[in-house]
Amino acid sequence: MANVDQAEGLRRMLAGPKPRVFTFLSALKDNEKSEILVNLGVSVARQGQQILMVDARSSSDSVGAWFSASRERTLLDVAQQQRTMHEAVKMVASGLSVSMLSRQRTVSSSLSAENSRRLSRAFDLAVHRADMVVVDCDLDACDAFPLASLDDSEVVIQVSSDPSAIKSAYGLIKRMSARLGRRSFSILVSGVSEKEAMLIYTNMAQASQRYLAVPLNFIGYVPDDEFVRRAAHQGRSVIDAFPKARSSMAFFQLAERLAVSARSALCLDSVSGQQGIALGI
Repeated sequence: MANVDQAEGLRRMLAGPKPRVFTFLSALKDNEKSEILVNLGVSVARQGQQILMVDARSSSDSVGAWFSASRERTLLDVAQQQRTMHEAVKMVASGLSVSMLSRQRTVSSSLSAENSRRLSRAFDLAVHRADMVVVDCDLDACDAFPLASLDDSEVVIQVSSDPSAIKSAYGLIKRMSARLGRRSFSILVSGVSEKEAMLIYTNMAQASQRYLAVPLNFIGYVPDDEFVRRAAHQGRSVIDAFPKARSSMAFFQLAERLAVSARSALCLDSVSGQQGIALGI
């Protein structure tokens, strides 16, 4: 009977509103990408949100390494019943936790169909423990995400004012739209002023709409700030080390925008779920 109750509880949880998942890709250097994600995670947690950071890159510069997450305790281990979810999800600070997707950087190509389904289910279970999920991710050789469910997440592409980074970011959009079809992507610009960020975004959005018929959204920007690098050298977020820095304010605003977006998605899902119950779906 206990197993039946547990299974029913699990079914209801997965059937409920799903937290917003943001999948981050980057045209920046690995360490620059991680600096942004670490500071974003801390900023979101400071606003009272429960945020889960999922490391799907498993590199020396990815978010898992920054938060000292163990590669021996991954969601793939949970999927294969070698670890518990409690062991695989590390609490870093109040409201902020991190988990490794797997030990390997390119997990999708090495898994059987059954193990891939189990990993997706373990990921879904981890997702429902948070208000918002941020996935530190790369595309594989087939331009796919390590989990098929990430195709439906909000994809955020990090870019800077460097022409090579802009070209790389546009290439990511082109590759993903070729596989996923016409869908929107979000742009986050780093190392620039707000005016420069809007100019970069506008130019990218116009090119993307004209040549790919793909709409882009501007999600925010992070200014160039030496305090971010100084905090990183101390092994701390800029929010903790230099709370009054310009970048700290920018991260707070970005986190607030994402948190509002996540709450709106939860409310819409909740309303849809209630309507579905009323209709007997």
